[in-house]
Amino acid sequence: MRATVGYLALSAALVADLTAAFPVMPRGEQHPTPDDYYISLGPRPYYLIENMTESPLKSKLESCENGPFEITAWSIGHRGGGTLMIPEETVQSTMAGARMGAGILECDVSFTQDLGLVCRHDICDLHTTTDILLRPELAAKCTQPFTPANETADASALCCTSDITKDEFMSLCSKMDGFNATATTPEDFQHGVPFFRTELYDTCGQVMSLDSYIDLVDSLPGYRNFTPELKTPPKAVPMPFNGYTQAQYSRDMIDTFIAHGISPERVFPQSFTPADIYLWLNEYPAWGAQAVFLDEDGDDPANFTTAVNRLPALKASGVNIISPPINYLLAVGGPNNDTVVPSDYAITAKNAGLEIISWSFERSGPLTRVAADDDYYYSSIAPIMHYDGQMYEVLDVLGREIGLKAMFSDWSATVTYYANCFGFKGPGNE
Repeated sequence: MRATVGYLALSAALVADLTAAFPVMPRGEQHPTPDDYYISLGPRPYYLIENMTESPLKSKLESCENGPFEITAWSIGHRGGGTLMIPEETVQSTMAGARMGAGILECDVSFTQDLGLVCRHDICDLHTTTDILLRPELAAKCTQPFTPANETADASALCCTSDITKDEFMSLCSKMDGFNATATTPEDFQHGVPFFRTELYDTCGQVMSLDSYIDLVDSLPGYRNFTPELKTPPKAVPMPFNGYTQAQYSRDMIDTFIAHGISPERVFPQSFTPADIYLWLNEYPAWGAQAVFLDEDGDDPANFTTAVNRLPALKASGVNIISPPINYLLAVGGPNNDTVVPSDYAITAKNAGLEIISWSFERSGPLTRVAADDDYYYSSIAPIMHYDGQMYEVLDVLGREIGLKAMFSDWSATVTYYANCFGFKGPGNE
């Protein structure tokens, strides 16, 4: 009994201390004021720093361990920002990225059968990112119905946002991206999440339309900005789609922000398709000035030099922001050929006057495995990646040597910590 009383007294004292440190929000108040909104980074940045070898960079990062931490636009929530653990393109991922200090939050924009605009990383990924195959009435509308695995073929399906209406899309539950190639039932097909992610929060992530994403981000405490990516339709969804052209699709995305009264300086529209970038530059110049040209043309090694050489021409044509994956920007160098250094791509882009936003941090598993797993994001430096603490060494090359404008991350806390430690404010706050 005495132990219980002592425990209760200790608990009461602890609650009192926590209450003093962290104001309790009244029930039903969904969005606290900026002054009451605490940035919460959790244990991961500290794990990464602890895993680093001793260096001035480690000492600097350690010196920032108690903050204070604030929202920074240098930290962009990729697919929301909580994707390492939480289903992507959802309210929950967006809220997680916001709580981890991301000052810019992403929605990948796809269109539905009735031309509604919704947040989904790929127009045709519903079979791996939602529960559509568990909804018989909607699964029947998929471009390719579920086919069970057999002795000669993996299980497969292909379900696109363009297969269903906006209202039908909004009825779906989002799940962690993945599938079980050996599945013989739609239920078994739902699994297969990469080992370094988790299904702990796989409990019906709330999907978003472009409208609801805008309203959510605009309602968040602190000043948050937007980066919508216009998804390029795959071959399974040929354009024009029932008369809907790529140009109109591009216009509709910008017009949605205009209809919500969002100022263009708060929006960084993205596309892999050059025609989208030039349409925004020509028809929406205030928006096009911040357009982000996503570049993956160097994925084929035979094309990489061409991708580098065209960068000055892109700047001359009006493009201001280039956005390659991080592997394009990094190379192995140094006296002993064991150091991460800026690549020719990075140097050429900076010399051309292009600002650089890159993607995506925390998209990979443990760095001990990147070479064996043929990881995409660390492919240019994989031979010298051996432990997770090197992530901050990589980020430091990107941040201080290359001078990124901002960094996308699937776990925003990692980038937010670094940006706060070095005082990086991000676009619009330099």
